[in-house]
Amino acid sequence: MANRVLIISPSADDVRLLEHALKQAHDGPFDVESVCALADGLERIRQGGIDAILADLALPDARGLACFDRLHDAAPHTAILTLCELENEDEAKEAVRRGAQGWLSKGYFDNYLVPQSLRNIINRLKVEQGLYVAQARAEITLNSIGDAVVSADMDGRVDYLNVAAERISGWTREQAAGRPVAEILNIVDGATGRALPNPIAVALEGNRPLGFAGEAILVGRDGRRIPIEDSAAPIHDWDGRAVGAVMVFRDISHSVALTSKMRHQAQHDFLTGLPNRMLLNDRIAHAVAQARRDGFHPALLFLDLDKFKHINDSLGHAVGDQLLQAVSERLVKCVRASDTVSRHGGDEFVILLADERRPQDAALTADKILLALSAPFLIGGQELHTSTSIGVSVFPLDGMESATLIKNADTAMYHAKERGRGNYQFFHQEMNTRAVERQLVESSLRRALERSEFRLHYQPKVELATGRITGVEALLRWEHPEWGLVQPDRFIAVAEECGLIIPIGRWVLHEACTQAVRWRRAGLPAVSIAVNVSALEFRHREFFAHALAILGATGVDPACLQLELTESVLMRDVTASADLLGRFKALGVEIAVDDFGTGYSSLSYLNQFPIDVLKIDKSFVRAIDASAGSNGAIVSAVIGMGKTLHHRVVAEGVEDQAQLAFLKANDCNEAQGYWFSRPVDAAAMGAILDAGVVA
Repeated sequence: MANRVLIISPSADDVRLLEHALKQAHDGPFDVESVCALADGLERIRQGGIDAILADLALPDARGLACFDRLHDAAPHTAILTLCELENEDEAKEAVRRGAQGWLSKGYFDNYLVPQSLRNIINRLKVEQGLYVAQARAEITLNSIGDAVVSADMDGRVDYLNVAAERISGWTREQAAGRPVAEILNIVDGATGRALPNPIAVALEGNRPLGFAGEAILVGRDGRRIPIEDSAAPIHDWDGRAVGAVMVFRDISHSVALTSKMRHQAQHDFLTGLPNRMLLNDRIAHAVAQARRDGFHPALLFLDLDKFKHINDSLGHAVGDQLLQAVSERLVKCVRASDTVSRHGGDEFVILLADERRPQDAALTADKILLALSAPFLIGGQELHTSTSIGVSVFPLDGMESATLIKNADTAMYHAKERGRGNYQFFHQEMNTRAVERQLVESSLRRALERSEFRLHYQPKVELATGRITGVEALLRWEHPEWGLVQPDRFIAVAEECGLIIPIGRWVLHEACTQAVRWRRAGLPAVSIAVNVSALEFRHREFFAHALAILGATGVDPACLQLELTESVLMRDVTASADLLGRFKALGVEIAVDDFGTGYSSLSYLNQFPIDVLKIDKSFVRAIDASAGSNGAIVSAVIGMGKTLHHRVVAEGVEDQAQLAFLKANDCNEAQGYWFSRPVDAAAMGAILDAGVVA
């Protein structure tokens, strides 16, 4: 497309020469228009489409620099060259200072350099205009993003901050300009408080991009400490030489707070705030390691509250929970700051006495606890009485690691109960009651597989928005010929310890798939059937192959199957877990994370898994109906997290209307629990599915 040039000159000869020169240009002619007066020129400029103006400053209706100023005001972004006599070049130079792109001397208009120079000027202006647009676009973009951007020159002095960087650092662009970047971005290590090398300086020195690893804290101008994550990279010119560097960072205060909260929740009991089993195990391991060096005898006290079940059943869970909280407070007051009081589950507590020098010293703390818990508790205007039975195990006499010490303290605690409650007993090897029970359960389990004593019961999952039954969870039961119906909590742990969980798990999966096919053939509505998968099953090298064989043998639609796994199972080996889950997802099988929130996992890793469903642990749901103000916070957080990650959220253990109302108000997708139905056998579940609703 030809460039359009407007010539403003009263001289017909000048116009003719310029038109001839421009129309004969070898790299393509110009489209040339001409007028004689400024007014006509201004009118043509207003119409647009002019790429360059060649203007004589001696016009009939305007003269000199005033003439140029009016042209420049009318076309500030158009190339303007003045036409002048040789003796008037001073005026032409002044016009250049005011914005002209140059001048052409009269008498030299037919020079071949005139069109070439004019085209270069026009092209340069177009490039400048393009750069201006690009810079404006970049400026708007950088000020629109949430990340902070800071750039510096080769001397490490700041030359740019975007709006986010101004907000986070507390420095304005004008205040920061020219200052050392280390002064504007004071970054320290979050753990030690020591100054960290500035990422821009590091990027300039190494002439390569980098990301910061560690807990970086930006100390703002006002002294605020802001956790950030950042990256930096050098800026190169077109010859590849570094001319500066840019750093991009973001305020991760919210993420850090959420991670800290989730870590605390993962390591502490939700009801009492005491350390849970995971944190206790860590502290026992640390105490044992120190004891090996220093010759100490750390002791474990395993406590079980006497009469708690009666209080809980007669006065309700709310009173029982308050009693547990009150007991926790008294226990903490009975020990030293270096000791650990943890809630083991239910009404059981484990106390680690980390710095005992003599094994018998644990008896002093046990006596103190017995005395503290013998005093009545005032809960809800009622005076409640309880006591505790305590079992004591001591390193290294009763075990060399956490699991053995806890097990032996637990055994000693049962012996204390048998001795009349309200006392403590040190572990002795002859206290083998639990071991005998375990052996009995194991041998009975082996016969149970051979004699087909296992059964599956089913509990429906209900879509809260519609009340429709969307699926069922298969729950294992054991019908022992002498013991009757045995609940899983009595035998699952034993099955895992002795390896029987693998064949039992295969039986469960086969039976669940077979039952799904039976219901389908009976014309019942299609629902998903959820099967729990233990850690040993999931990590078994042939788990996928056996599952695939079961799917083929039963003819079940894989889309009807849902595998439930806990966070801890998935996080044992993230890469292997993601690969195995991906293979199941390729078949159409759904994946659910069971008891979500009770384990501890990195959310960034968890998001790598092809998860369909998050199941909120019943302990969090149970807390909804307690009287404390924010008991539903964890449930709300998990529901919100599920929506963000596009997972369905299922609440377990719904037992009353208050819990149901809370879940509905927070848009939880599905729920299951006694409020809808207890687990029932296949026949009863079939009737429920046929009705389409729970009774």
